[in-house]
Amino acid sequence: MPYEWHDTAPEDSGAVSHRLRVWPHRSLPARGFVWFISLTAGFLTLPLLAVLGTMVLWAILPFVALAIWAIWLALQRSYRSGNTLEELTLDRDRLELVRHDPGRQSRRWQANSHWVRVSLREGPVEDYLTLSDGQREVELGAFLSPEERRALHDELRHRLHSLR
Repeated sequence: MPYEWHDTAPEDSGAVSHRLRVWPHRSLPARGFVWFISLTAGFLTLPLLAVLGTMVLWAILPFVALAIWAIWLALQRSYRSGNTLEELTLDRDRLELVRHDPGRQSRRWQANSHWVRVSLREGPVEDYLTLSDGQREVELGAFLSPEERRALHDELRHRLHSLR
């Protein structure tokens, strides 16, 4: 799953703290990216062998290069959006959610963990996962799949309940 929990419990204080990191899933790893671009370039240049040595090659070559460049650029943009990260820190007194987006300032939300409620509801995505303190509501993991949001909802409710 594209999220992980880190639990800390200092031995001397007895305080429990939970830290959650959530990130978007990427199905094409860096090595797969290299293979995909290489094979795409190879398959796009294969028809050029028929026109090798003619003037037609120079008419078609810029469009092939442009297609490869556009695919490269689209995949790089997708990887940049994959650098989004949400970090949730939860302890007995406080819940803090920080969202890091590439090219933007981090957004931060804090609340008393006793008053925070976790809910799944209809929204812009199926099983919209939200945190609310009664005054303000924020989303968590909008880039996760519905199954992952449901599982995260159950885990987060359990951890909040264990702190109370």
